[in-house]
Amino acid sequence: MAPSAGTPQLATRPGAGWRWLILALGIAAASASALEPGTHTIELEHEGRQRQALVHVPDGAGEPPWPVVLNFHGGGGHAANQQDYSRLHELGAREGFVTVYPDGTGGILGRLHTWNAGDCCGYAARENVDDVGFTAALIDRLIDILPADPARIYATGLSNGAMMTYRLAESLGDRLAAVAPVAGIVAPTTTNSNPVPILHLHSRDDPRALYDGGLGPPFPLTRTRVHHAPVTASLTAWAERNGCRPARSATDEERTWHGPDTEHRAVRLTYADCPAGATVQLWRLTGAGHVWPGAAPALTRILGPATEVIDANAEIWAFFRDRRRTTDQATD
Repeated sequence: MAPSAGTPQLATRPGAGWRWLILALGIAAASASALEPGTHTIELEHEGRQRQALVHVPDGAGEPPWPVVLNFHGGGGHAANQQDYSRLHELGAREGFVTVYPDGTGGILGRLHTWNAGDCCGYAARENVDDVGFTAALIDRLIDILPADPARIYATGLSNGAMMTYRLAESLGDRLAAVAPVAGIVAPTTTNSNPVPILHLHSRDDPRALYDGGLGPPFPLTRTRVHHAPVTASLTAWAERNGCRPARSATDEERTWHGPDTEHRAVRLTYADCPAGATVQLWRLTGAGHVWPGAAPALTRILGPATEVIDANAEIWAFFRDRRRTTDQATD
């Protein structure tokens, strides 16, 4: 069952003498209405659309407010699909963070949803769905009902969900502490918004979100094709936007994994001389497909080989864990 709407708005601004009382009452109300440990479906209306997300609150989340990771599904997926595929909430249960799987729009029977990441993808882009506004409203709701830590809101996603994550980094940079897109990228369109730490994960052998850019293959059972931005040039643009030096530093780490048919490799690269709090890193894989590293094989004829060369969940949370949104990121 969906929780009730957020706290009511006061009609008039309170005087200074009452602010402490209203703050105390607000804290008490938030604690009383906080979601219990477990899995919940929350709903909210945005721009006339009924939207929803799956929320996992772990046992032993620690003292509130809690860190929250938003995990956006790929194009043609849906919230439960990303939950079952990535299984990030299982790590959240062990590490004490809340995992949220938002649902896109379009499709049929609650499936085949997409995100409006600008030029991509599908229904959401064609109809210019306000997914940025929806995400901002979702963050507000989460802060009201969990309670969530406003300084520790993170975003990740796969494919079209990764593209959506980049759009949020640009449009909601004052609300996100860090992002970690997987197998999907868009270049920044502005240079003057808030810097956001970035960990990007992508395979050079991705058969769908092409690492070197270009027109990808048609979506299954359609003639729809998407033009993909090149990873190196796009990530360099994000690093420059964050104030990093254009050239990357030497390789930080290398790993190998012997898959069923071939050897997979992963190289972690870090952009040099980024300002404090604006790190940009890349896990560049070879041998893997259009996949969430560490996840079980799925649709391998379409997506390519799964891989265990790195565990995306572990790498993403290690990148997020100690990062907080700083005053340099905020606009207020």
